[in-house]
Amino acid sequence: MSDQRFGPECRIRRNADFRRAFRRRCAVSDVRVTIFGARNDLPHPRLGISISRKVGIAVVRNRWKRLLREAFRLNTAKLPPGIDLVVVPRAGVQPSLGELTGSLLHLAEKLSGRVMGRR
Repeated sequence: MSDQRFGPECRIRRNADFRRAFRRRCAVSDVRVTIFGARNDLPHPRLGISISRKVGIAVVRNRWKRLLREAFRLNTAKLPPGIDLVVVPRAGVQPSLGELTGSLLHLAEKLSGRVMGRR
């Protein structure tokens, strides 16, 4: 994926894919987000966002989604390939794009080792 678009091939859209990531129970977290992962057998990572109403009102939840998609879009080339990332934001935190980018890259690398069989 040479361009920086966040097209349909980068999104997790099917409920079965979300359930597979949650059922795998392979997760990592920090103070901002929890990321569940599963192998996807594709040459690129995919992003799914699962956000609860506990995080805040619609404006707050939509801001989270925009920031997460942008962090993913800007750093797709740095993320490990072949993995589905389902991000669950934590309530009470309002991070910046830079903080989310750092969390996403660090946690995705950590999760990749677990999902791909290396601990």
